[in-house]
Amino acid sequence: MNGPEIQIAVAPELRLFVPSDRRQGPTALVTDGSSTLGHVVESLGVPLTEAGRLLVDGRQVAVSHVPSAGERVEVHGVERPQEVPGAPLRFLLDVHLGTLARRLRLLGVDAAYENEDIGDPALAALSAREKRVLLSRDRGLLRRREIWAGAYVYSDRPDDQLRDVLGRFAPALAPWTRCTACNGRLTDADKDTVQDRLEHGTQRTYDVFAQCEACGRVYWRGAHHARLEAIVDRALREFGGAAA
Repeated sequence: MNGPEIQIAVAPELRLFVPSDRRQGPTALVTDGSSTLGHVVESLGVPLTEAGRLLVDGRQVAVSHVPSAGERVEVHGVERPQEVPGAPLRFLLDVHLGTLARRLRLLGVDAAYENEDIGDPALAALSAREKRVLLSRDRGLLRRREIWAGAYVYSDRPDDQLRDVLGRFAPALAPWTRCTACNGRLTDADKDTVQDRLEHGTQRTYDVFAQCEACGRVYWRGAHHARLEAIVDRALREFGGAAA
């Protein structure tokens, strides 16, 4: 670039995206004089899904603003909880976030998940078609213009990932109402109607069942229930909601 020089600073929570020499307060950046501020921010490594308010000399501007020489730019993170206008809050997770998808479903959050790598273009198109917030740790995927909305998942630990998503978007929680396998709705099931899907030991031991309306999978409070219940209880204590 060989154009106007600006001073640019990114919020502390966004500094993991930028080169190490730009992590300590405002730094000088030479622009080309025609690129938008949105392009400049992304060229530094910050996905626009993670950028909140953009301030130029203290006033808020749009991503379409073209920087001029001497401007002081501040890039803030998104405000939490983040509002997603225009559609019911629903998520789409990439192939690397299967555990997070299952935990969101456990809490009753609509979370579509592709357990095969269908490729970035197909994921972005699905996000746009179904108006789902695309969750990913792939910065390149989040830069695709066709996605409807997106968010970077900051941790590689499922516990922290779940807290991050719940804290950022504040979805309504309705535990035990979705199939963790396919995201379908669960309904109460009579034991007699599902017994052909149960092993004999399960038939003898349990009497309360639910079944997925979409894939037919049957659920009961088995050996793993205590661990799942702990996940649900933590989420409800911290982020609210009502057990279903």
